[in-house]
Order: sequence, then C-alpha cells, then structure tokens
Amino acid sequence: MTGANGLGDLMRDPEEAERRLDQWATGLEEKAQRYAAAQERTEQLRLTASSSDGAVKVTVGADGGVTAIDFGNKARTYPLEELSRQILATMHQAQSGIATQVAEVMQESLGDEDQETRALMIGTLRSRFPEIEDEESPAPPPPPPPPAPSGEAPPPPPQAPRDKRHEAPDDEENSPW
Repeated sequence: MTGANGLGDLMRDPEEAERRLDQWATGLEEKAQRYAAAQERTEQLRLTASSSDGAVKVTVGADGGVTAIDFGNKARTYPLEELSRQILATMHQAQSGIATQVAEVMQESLGDEDQETRALMIGTLRSRFPEIEDEESPAPPPPPPPPAPSGEAPPPPPQAPRDKRHEAPDDEENSPW
C-alpha cells in the first residue's frame, strides 16, 4: 500500500526520506533535552515545612527524602516521643507538596507533551505523598505531664497513631523518574 506520504513515496524520493528522518531525530533530541532539564530541575526541588510552634523544621527533596532537620529552642522541652511525632508530622507536611511542585516543573518544562506519562507519574507521587487537608502545620504538643509523687514512675506520654499512608514499601523505587 503506497498512499500519499506513505512508504512507497519515500522509496521513490530518498532525499525526502532522509529529510524526514533528520526531522524525527532532531525532534527526539529536543524532547530528550526537555526531559533532562525537567529532571534536573526536579532533583533540585526542596520543600520545607515547620511545626506551628517552630520547634521543628524539615526540608525534603522531590523523592521525599529528608535533606535537613532543624530544631528551635522549643524542641528541647519536648519528651522524645513527642519530638519524634513532631518530626514525622512536619516531614509529612513538607512531603505533601511534592506532587504539586513536580507537576509545575513538568508543565513549565514540557508543556502539554506526554500527558498520559505525566499523569501516571504525578498520580504515583500523590499516592506516596498525599496532600494534607485542613491542616497548616502539625498541632503543638501537649504540655509535659506533672511530676509524679516521690517513689512513683510518671505515666507514659500519649502516642499519636501511626500514619501508614506515608510509608513506602521497601521494594519501591524512591525516584520520581
């Protein structure tokens, strides 16, 4: 079958075939450069969140990995279990913006190119790092329990339930690419 612009036409005009192949190769090269630029910008993303009282500040990269944890003076007054809870809650808050930030980078770098691939990737990021709704920052910790009467051990502090939504399986790739 050799319709208009079909294989038969290209066989009759090798120069046209070579021109089309050159255009195709140039298009692929430009696309690869756009994707490389998007990947580089994504790898440089950093998202930071702070607890409401400033005791904990966590910075994460686009893969969700923690790149920095900073403590304010208030953190010194927290029991270790509460400090741990604050760190995790603040980390989850920072991670909750990853999908949106990556989507913005991809839109700026790629425009409307490869919508299905991007939707799949952003969907995966949203499932790994869901947005935190109706919450600006983690709640401040409760005050420490009063000292126990002499001879008695103080009751253990209450523990927040674990939020398993943010735990990635061990076998899952941690890169958005």
